[in-house]
Amino acid sequence: MSTLITAIGELVTNDPARPVRTDAAVVVEDGRIAWVGDAADAPAADEVVDAAGRAVLPGFVDSHSHLVFAGDRSQEFRARMAGEPYAAGGIRTTVAATRAASDETLAAGVARHVAEMRRQGTTTVEIKSGYGLSVDDEARSLRVARGFTDETTFLGAHVVPPEHTDDPAGYVDLVTGPMLAAAAPYARWIDVFCETGAFDADQARTILRAGEAAGLGGRLHANQLGPGPGVALAAELGLTAVDHCTYLTDDDVHALRDAGTVATLLPGVEFSTRQPYPSGRRLIDAGVTVAIASDCNPGSCYTSSLPFCIALAVREMGMTPLEAVWSATAGGAAALGRDDIGTLAPGKRADLVLLDAPSHVHLAYRPGVPLVVRTWGS
Repeated sequence: MSTLITAIGELVTNDPARPVRTDAAVVVEDGRIAWVGDAADAPAADEVVDAAGRAVLPGFVDSHSHLVFAGDRSQEFRARMAGEPYAAGGIRTTVAATRAASDETLAAGVARHVAEMRRQGTTTVEIKSGYGLSVDDEARSLRVARGFTDETTFLGAHVVPPEHTDDPAGYVDLVTGPMLAAAAPYARWIDVFCETGAFDADQARTILRAGEAAGLGGRLHANQLGPGPGVALAAELGLTAVDHCTYLTDDDVHALRDAGTVATLLPGVEFSTRQPYPSGRRLIDAGVTVAIASDCNPGSCYTSSLPFCIALAVREMGMTPLEAVWSATAGGAAALGRDDIGTLAPGKRADLVLLDAPSHVHLAYRPGVPLVVRTWGS
């Protein structure tokens, strides 16, 4: 079965040879892009979809989310808006609620949030554990997540749970031993929250190396709450991506560039915590690959909307609309080590988004407006 999407006013391909086309068409066959070109030259297909001059983009790739959770932290958000600072300790509130929830409750929550994302153009999502923090709860969180995506991340090293407050070294041993063994069959990645109040660089290095030995790719939360060693550690270890990157030195930026580690920016977090926004402009100008993701979670950033994050990146992080779209598509794919998504070219996955707008610019120009009218793909 082949489908021709024609009369596309603007087609964002992310193909370096021609990243944006006008008066374009795409042929999709068996879940892959079969042809891209001018609408006037389009081949015949079994089905024809008339885009009527609207824009078509690659499906958004959300490379950082925490969707397996229970409970509500809106009171914490209200307190932050009243002037209280954000701290990592609120994670424990969600841990208690998640441990008490049934598998069915957790799965229903993930399904609801994934459907939200899909309506807003996200066709690929990464989902982390991290709200179980016990052997059984981390493994079941990843089993639940695996029902919705292959891009699952073991985040047993989110914070030290209450029962290990007096023995953080023992908790690191648990994470790198029985917890990792239970989680690894359901995970593709391993992650650590490397921040004051969570895990230091030595602990993070130990955990990431254990994950690598277990066959998991490495990623890291770092430099969110203040300057720290996490970004430098990510570059040192050659991790695929390091996320947040809010507080960076020049050495951090150069290290990311030289290591080829993707800097994943999460502007919804800064919106929700009133912290300074990182500079996407600084990173891009330095030659660092930048991704944008939602970090959808119940505490520091409860948005599932990549269009909203794109608008924030343009308004607050110095990025052009096209750079922000690239970072939420091809950049997100790079952050997941994927070359089959994020770009519209023959042979790539047919993950596409149709906007009710003539241009990708409308994602930032009309923030908060539900512009996605149809998606194809995963």
